Amino acid sequence: MPLKDKRILITGGTGSLGQALVRRMLTGEMGKPAQITVFSRDETKQHFMRLAYQRREVATDEVIYKNFQQLLSFRIGDVRDPHSVAEALAEVDVVVHAAAMKQVPACEYFPFEAVSTNVLGVQNIVRIIRQNRLPVSTVLGVSTDKACKPINAYGMTKALLERIFVQGNMGCPDTRFMCVRYGNVIASRGSVIPLFASQIESGGPVTITTKDMTRFLLPLDRGVDTIFAAIRSGRKGDIYVPKVPAARIVDVADVMIGERNIPVVVTGIRPGEKVHETLVSEEECHRTIERDGYYVILPGLPELRDSTECHPALETEYSSSHPIIDPWTLASLLAPYVGVSSSVMSGVA
Repeated sequence: MPLKDKRILITGGTGSLGQALVRRMLTGEMGKPAQITVFSRDETKQHFMRLAYQRREVATDEVIYKNFQQLLSFRIGDVRDPHSVAEALAEVDVVVHAAAMKQVPACEYFPFEAVSTNVLGVQNIVRIIRQNRLPVSTVLGVSTDKACKPINAYGMTKALLERIFVQGNMGCPDTRFMCVRYGNVIASRGSVIPLFASQIESGGPVTITTKDMTRFLLPLDRGVDTIFAAIRSGRKGDIYVPKVPAARIVDVADVMIGERNIPVVVTGIRPGEKVHETLVSEEECHRTIERDGYYVILPGLPELRDSTECHPALETEYSSSHPIIDPWTLASLLAPYVGVSSSVMSGVA
């Protein structure tokens, strides 16, 4: 069991993915960890996550006592700060790096803030492990389809995250740096489905940026599955990509609206937004293999790549523009979220 008796650090662990990851790790399906530490800078989200874990409705002082002696512990810190990163990495076996600025428009208007978190924060992790020769066995970075052929600041910083982690393998012989790359996580905080739910609750209109827009749609647990697959069988410099459905955003709106008389308004593409997303580019497909039901992009650095393994699984790019799932399959995929209030959805996310 890959995580049995391991000490795990999850940066950005209070986010949608982080919470799902913690929930799944606590089941012991990958082996019971020795400790799981949630590392983030948002004390409020940590507070409510701690209460949920302890099944407490009212907070009293003792909820934080003996925090670091618990199976699930919480640490306030920021990946931008090398000192707090160094303290968090001490006595850790596995790191899942999910902390990020991820809202596309916010990164467009504050690009250096995105760089500070998504690039410098990543470099802090690699540098501290290398300089201190820390016995961290695995570091897994969470990337995005927007890192593939990036046109926005968010995608550019995530593309650099991938490169920094791949290159990190060169100076840390005892650490395996890898990434996962996937598209929009269904109903995650800030994603389109909670937005549509809120607009529908208010009577509309539902706003889309263009009728041609398509997106990959990844169930949250499928995102966790991808992380677990990489931890189980990934090699240095690998980027794991799940096979996921794609849909037109206008079809997502139609499914969520259903029979209600709510208008759909086209508002125009936002700063930094793509019409279609790509998970594997045409430049990457020649070094993309299939392993355990996933696409795996082998590292671009030849020193890290096993040439005997490269039997390309793709002949062209892997894009959300094709194939598009049919309306019935889309309705089934979105069924758990149709009719759910936006407040409940954001609380879960």
